[in-house]
Amino acid sequence: MPSGEVRKILSKGLATVGNIGNIEWKNKFFAKAGTKRHMGIRPTVRGVAQNPRSHPHGGGEGRSGIGMTTPKTFAGRPAVGKTRDRKKYSNKMILQRRKPGKHS
Repeated sequence: MPSGEVRKILSKGLATVGNIGNIEWKNKFFAKAGTKRHMGIRPTVRGVAQNPRSHPHGGGEGRSGIGMTTPKTFAGRPAVGKTRDRKKYSNKMILQRRKPGKHS
């Protein structure tokens, strides 16, 4: 795989391996907020700026940090580290993980 991972693929299965085209699509500059609104994308509010009821990072007095050892998702699950499910069905197809030095 492009990430350096080595995987098994079933002989009767189909797979496409390689890089996607037009990788610059995510570097598009939006001149104003209205452009994103026209695309249907609503404003993104940081979790720290929300109430504790609305987000695990919320609350605190003034400009406080997240107050935890690791960042959490909106649902309270960890957002850093090894977030892949250990019991995922396709784990047995991975022969070698990504290259050492890359997010092992």
